[in-house]
Amino acid sequence: SVETLGSASVICTDKTGTLTRSEMTIERVLMPSGSSRFEGVGYEPRGQVVHGGEMDTRDLHAELVRLIGAGSLAGNAQLYQESDGSWVVQGDPTEAAFLVAERKLGTQDERQRRFERLAEIPFSSERKMMSVIVRDQDAGNRRLLVSKGAPDVLLERCSYARVGADVVPMSPAIRARALADVASLSDAALRTLAVAYRELAADEDRDDAPALERDLIFLGTVGIIDPPRPEAAQAIDAARQAGIRVIMITGDHPRTAQRIAADLGIIEAGGAVLTGPELDRLDAAALSAAVDKTSVYARVAPVHKLRIVDALQARGHVVAMTGDGVNDAPALKSADIGVAMGVTGTEVTKEAGKMILADDNFATIVAAVREGRGILDNIRKFLRYLLSSNMGEVMTVFFGVLLAPLLGLSSGGALVMPLLATQILWINLITDSGPALAMGVDPHDEGVMQSPPRRPDERVIDGRMWRGVLETGLVMAVATLLALDMMLPGGLIEGDASMDVARTAAFTVLVLAQLFNAFATRSETRSVLSHLLDNGWMWMAVVVGVVLQVLVVEWSWLGRAFGTVPLTAGQWMWCVLLASSVLWWTELRKWALRRRDARVVSATVVA
Repeated sequence: SVETLGSASVICTDKTGTLTRSEMTIERVLMPSGSSRFEGVGYEPRGQVVHGGEMDTRDLHAELVRLIGAGSLAGNAQLYQESDGSWVVQGDPTEAAFLVAERKLGTQDERQRRFERLAEIPFSSERKMMSVIVRDQDAGNRRLLVSKGAPDVLLERCSYARVGADVVPMSPAIRARALADVASLSDAALRTLAVAYRELAADEDRDDAPALERDLIFLGTVGIIDPPRPEAAQAIDAARQAGIRVIMITGDHPRTAQRIAADLGIIEAGGAVLTGPELDRLDAAALSAAVDKTSVYARVAPVHKLRIVDALQARGHVVAMTGDGVNDAPALKSADIGVAMGVTGTEVTKEAGKMILADDNFATIVAAVREGRGILDNIRKFLRYLLSSNMGEVMTVFFGVLLAPLLGLSSGGALVMPLLATQILWINLITDSGPALAMGVDPHDEGVMQSPPRRPDERVIDGRMWRGVLETGLVMAVATLLALDMMLPGGLIEGDASMDVARTAAFTVLVLAQLFNAFATRSETRSVLSHLLDNGWMWMAVVVGVVLQVLVVEWSWLGRAFGTVPLTAGQWMWCVLLASSVLWWTELRKWALRRRDARVVSATVVA
């Protein structure tokens, strides 16, 4: 999952709570007879109510109380105050926005006393509305149907409108004004909900609930502010620099989605938005073409998410998809990496996803992409280090045996091994443990989010890494065998030391070369001097390795166990110098790779 997330080329994300703070607050209310504005944000019910630019208009205030009370009835959220004075919401934040507004009006107790809930027609992504049946105990126990939902959906079911104290037919002028109000609220990046009601006749059966949602009396539309998370725009920009395309999929009004997406930098102002009904009219070929150029989808149902994911994957993208509802599970399953919401997500969604987003924050997804890329990068460092170091040991023994007569390793026709078995085990103990583990916690390269996503067919160990492994292993073997040859008599370079001294020097060169190699393999192209002091664990592992190597050479008790003898200061100097050849070689190779990569980028830009 981490590797897949690090390779994601598209992130499909919901808007509410992921790109925004999910602190729904009713800011504006537009009614057939006027408008009102609530001050204050968040769940604390504090803030004045302004009517049409004046502090109080009695008739308009009564109409506002009726609308907000109806919206509070048609919901299941709860708002309460903790012992520390903070206000907490349980349930849908959108429904809680009505409760907060109602407390600002100070009418919540009257509404709870007066109305008794009898039945509910629940919200669904297909209906885009919900209704409740209540009994008005102050009006002879008459039954009322109260509905709230998407304005375009609810207005289709409204035959009347409440204008002040009168109920009038829904004329074309009133309907046009209501739709214009929705557009103005959406253009201001406000989420819109309409509220309506009607009185039920005595013979209307509440069990036939969906059929009751007709001939409603329109009360007005609320504009709910859900400010973008301050870190969301930065995260989207970071994703774009990493070659990742961000797609916003929401059930909100298209204009609201368009405005929020433009504010966050997902699209330019006035960019294209596809809606659910428009998606339904597209065949597979048309949808495949649309997903390449459309980054905002509005008024969508969960089934549309699945179609979008499938179309993106068919275009070769690695898709990460977020979701929270039960109906989002198929899309999460189908996506390459399904990200379930940890706060608002259902258990079904969490089971369907491969990853759970603990804070429901889009910026955390991008941080996880960075972490995924960094982890994969560290795995590649780990493999590059271990393979090249072990290749050095293999080549040392192989070429030591193959070139034994030239190096002076044959004595009286008998072959003398360049290294003892216990020495090879010691090398693996020192170099394959501490430095290799420290590689796994190496700080992530600052350029990890500046490169395009890894292709799905790209190997972890590619051809360039194999060439680097073989070249580095060969340099280690040459340096180790050169130490042998310099000290042994009868080789290419005439020496006068004993076999024990020469083997100890070769043994030390190979250990030190691998410790130098730990720094060299931290990056395939970046100089070893860059961020040299960032990884304290690496320095600790290398220092411990050097101390242990000095002990095994200079301490006679360990020397007897590992076949070593003490070295002179001059011999130690030669060992360090020869071992450092790994650094010089890798620095030269990195310089050549950087120049080649720069030429490739330059050629691509010109093309």
